[in-house]
Amino acid sequence: MPATNQSGRIEEDKLSPEQDSSPLTQAGETLISVIIPTYNYAHLLPRALASVLVQMAADVELIVVDDGSTDATNEVLASHAARYPQLQLLDQVNAGAAAARNHGIRAARGRYALLLDADDELLPGALACLRTLLEKHPTAGMLLGAQVSVYPDGRERLRLPKPVPLASARQLAKRYLLEKRVSISHGCSLFRRDLLLQRPYPENLRGGEDVAVFAHLLVSAPVTVTCEPLARIHKHPDSLRHRRDGEEERARVMVSEVFAGLPPECQSLRRRYQAQRYLSLFRTALLAGERSTARRYYRDAFRLSPWQALRGRHLRKVIRLLAGL
Repeated sequence: MPATNQSGRIEEDKLSPEQDSSPLTQAGETLISVIIPTYNYAHLLPRALASVLVQMAADVELIVVDDGSTDATNEVLASHAARYPQLQLLDQVNAGAAAARNHGIRAARGRYALLLDADDELLPGALACLRTLLEKHPTAGMLLGAQVSVYPDGRERLRLPKPVPLASARQLAKRYLLEKRVSISHGCSLFRRDLLLQRPYPENLRGGEDVAVFAHLLVSAPVTVTCEPLARIHKHPDSLRHRRDGEEERARVMVSEVFAGLPPECQSLRRRYQAQRYLSLFRTALLAGERSTARRYYRDAFRLSPWQALRGRHLRKVIRLLAGL
């Protein structure tokens, strides 16, 4: 049996054949909304669509949100819509992945939402696996599964979700935000849609906007974890991650957005998380050879949280920086 803590969090290591006999939905109701935001991925979108369409059922809907693509995405979607009438298409002026996800979530009818990136794909049986878990845990706010990471050189690696322990909201937020010991990813996770409506993706962020949503979900409702692989996640260079312009202001905004969705008991972690963001900027500047900028970012991190700044991996980098290595 899965263990449940005082906050209602559930840890599930593997599927069990035992199921609740009560139905998850009434006839005609939607259980899972698969939402695919896309921008200029016409060459990869058919793979993502096919991985979902082959698993479609009466309680599943598929929504694609085109974020103002300028390539052949419109033609790809029109062709698929002609063959698959259950495919729902939404268009918007380019506003970023966060806005596209929010658009799809608002339009969806499912009790749960699965956000699949257009360059990734569901594994066969993923939706059936999620349905089985929901039958056992109908109050779950988030279901975390395993993923197969696919690298540009063709290598593949199975990544299992990290356990979600019996812990308070503050302990879980600390584990996720500061210690990186809870892993949440799109594609291999299922989210309760009412919680996504409570805490939409922050549209003022282009990159890292999922952290605020994931943190809110983690502390708001029961979590179920399964080691069953649910998706193939294709790794590729992300240009947004390497943008340096306005990076310090984006870090400040990210801290504000993350803690805006967390309860009062978690707010004492804010300075340490802000220090964590400065340490991330420190590492980026150091890799870019910007030594003076790296020093400044480290000083800011130390001022906010000496304990966080002096953790082993950061301290080793600072020693190398000071030594001129």
